[in-house]
Amino acid sequence: MHYRVAVTGLGIVNPFDGEGEPNSGGVTDFFQRITNGQSAVSLYETQDIPRPISVPAVRCAAFRPELRLGKALSTMMERFAQLGVAAAFDAWQDAGLDKEYCQASGMTEASGVAWGTALGGLMAFERGYRDFWQHGRERVPPMSVVLGMNNAAAGHISIQLGLGNSALTYSVACASAATAIGEAFQHIRNGRAKLMVAGGSDATLAYAVVRAWEALKVLSPGDKATAPQACRPFHPERAGLVLGEGAAALVLEDWDHAVARNARIYAEIAGYGANADHMHLVRPDQNGQVAAMNMALNEAGLSPSELGYVNAHGTATREGDPIEIAALRTVFGRHAEQLAVSATKSAHGHLMGATGAVEALLTVLALHYDTLPPTAHLDRVDASCAGVAHVRGTALRGSKVTSALSNSFAFGGSNAVLAFKAVR
Repeated sequence: MHYRVAVTGLGIVNPFDGEGEPNSGGVTDFFQRITNGQSAVSLYETQDIPRPISVPAVRCAAFRPELRLGKALSTMMERFAQLGVAAAFDAWQDAGLDKEYCQASGMTEASGVAWGTALGGLMAFERGYRDFWQHGRERVPPMSVVLGMNNAAAGHISIQLGLGNSALTYSVACASAATAIGEAFQHIRNGRAKLMVAGGSDATLAYAVVRAWEALKVLSPGDKATAPQACRPFHPERAGLVLGEGAAALVLEDWDHAVARNARIYAEIAGYGANADHMHLVRPDQNGQVAAMNMALNEAGLSPSELGYVNAHGTATREGDPIEIAALRTVFGRHAEQLAVSATKSAHGHLMGATGAVEALLTVLALHYDTLPPTAHLDRVDASCAGVAHVRGTALRGSKVTSALSNSFAFGGSNAVLAFKAVR
């Protein structure tokens, strides 16, 4: 027997927080800014030795973990976990739940966590290396292992909210969060859980990480004036991806359980496709992407002609964007020309392990508000990326779209696709 799964809570830590009052923003504000095509990208500069960093990037500069989590709890976490736990707390509250809910309702063993991160607490280890080699210290801080472990975010969420069913961590490069959400969906769909907190977080702006991506020659260049437009998926002049940090969380819930407690339901998560290209470590493969999208559609009971919107992986790389568009044309055939497609990374950057959760959240809100976000800065479409109905410049409002996909395609050949249905 398969159970329906509702999305009942959303939470995010995003770069627009703090532009009004400290720690302002949140899910609705974030969605409005993204649908308005506002860019969160700016020039990130450091004075690191031996060579300073100067790249377009996305930072949650106003995030204050001691205010969001309390000083005692926040000091027990590295930044990726701080971001993730804050997003999870917000999603839990948005779902109308309090920290004592599971214990008070007897739901502890029926509620769990599935979390994604590509890098985990890498910053803790980088600080340790600096302590040794730059500062001449004899040992690293004693909490380095606890801060640096990849499952720290999932563990903290489980402990703080009393979620005893599972505390799972998925590290699948930039498909990490989408995989976590998909696996949480399967837990509920197959009757193994009633309630799951799922999402992802990453803090990607460690010195070594930026330098590594720079060496791979896939980072978009830019200065202070051009940085906000540095990420340009599907554009003829696209020049690469933009790194960022952040977190997003979704509360997934057995449909009947959500209805019984009179929860607000944003959307239904109805399908999940995950596979491996088994072709190349870093080159995307059209066939793998096609198969993952078809899996998600089939599980959701959707025909290609029914689908209205795709939040594309769209990283703005020369090779990756045309392959994804070709995969979309293969899956959707003639319908592709009417299929609304956008890549919101153009505004919020590539948040690595968190990206799939941020884009899933935006896809859910697109259905909830009947507003499809645009690909920012897309004044022209590369001929190799034509053949779909790109949402350009301004949001598509009143679209009456009833179903959507969110695509995440990762290094290592891992693909994860989530299918959502509107609830109206």
